[in-house]
Amino acid sequence: MSIDCCADPGATLDGVTQPFDPSALFGGGQGGENPMAGLLAQAQQMQEKLLSAQNEIAAAEIVGSAGNGLVTVTGNGTGEVTAVSIDPKVVDPEDVETLQDLLLGALSDLSQKREQLTSEKMGPLAGGLGGGIPGLGG
Repeated sequence: MSIDCCADPGATLDGVTQPFDPSALFGGGQGGENPMAGLLAQAQQMQEKLLSAQNEIAAAEIVGSAGNGLVTVTGNGTGEVTAVSIDPKVVDPEDVETLQDLLLGALSDLSQKREQLTSEKMGPLAGGLGGGIPGLGG
């Protein structure tokens, strides 16, 4: 048994005058607006907002402190520590452990503030992507 798929095996596409309209594949119809274009525009806007938030975070100066400001650590949003300030009152050669504890406390405070900044800047954007995206504070 043979099946003839074309009524005229010698037929050509000479009569085709309309160019291919990809929007027809996505429900737009001939010459209609492609719904995928709106989705792509939304994705591009989201990407721009994410990049802007990342740049804001990277440029931010964050200060962590311990001992009511006796030890402060300054850093940026990328995790780089840019300065350390230690009040001379806490420099006691007989009690180095206290200074070490204060320094660790200031570093921990800096880290928590950096995470909070990231959550504030990226959290709403992560929600727009379905939320719960690791590293985006959602």
